[in-house]
Amino acid sequence: MQDPFELSPSECEALLRAGVVGRIALATPTGPHIVPVNYSVVEESIVVLTSPYSLLGTHGRDSMLAFEIDQFDYEYHRGWSVVARGRAEVVTDPAEVERIRKTWPPRPWASGIRTLCLRIRWSELSGRRLGTGWQPMEDLPVHRVV
Repeated sequence: MQDPFELSPSECEALLRAGVVGRIALATPTGPHIVPVNYSVVEESIVVLTSPYSLLGTHGRDSMLAFEIDQFDYEYHRGWSVVARGRAEVVTDPAEVERIRKTWPPRPWASGIRTLCLRIRWSELSGRRLGTGWQPMEDLPVHRVV
């Protein structure tokens, strides 16, 4: 058994900024959903592109959402998880959308047209790691640097 360790806010933010794919949890009239997304981090916000008519585009706007990234090493029974919570807002100002695109544009992997830019300004950022003798940032399979 491994003991869990709380990640500091700066460790959580560093892992969040280095990632590429995460999951957004949201509530809908039919119950909770979890949506995998490609994302970017601009300032203190997670930014995703989605369709206005998707679950996220329909029920995520102006809602409190949870966003999670994580990584696990099944062989050594260790891993980490970071959760950001905050209210989502649609970015409509063309100058702001352009600034996001110039800073770090979200790049969806799935095909389709995603014209809705959704920003989640985190109000809470927390994380945990399991296991000792390793550093989550050093063991990332992908490490995005902006």
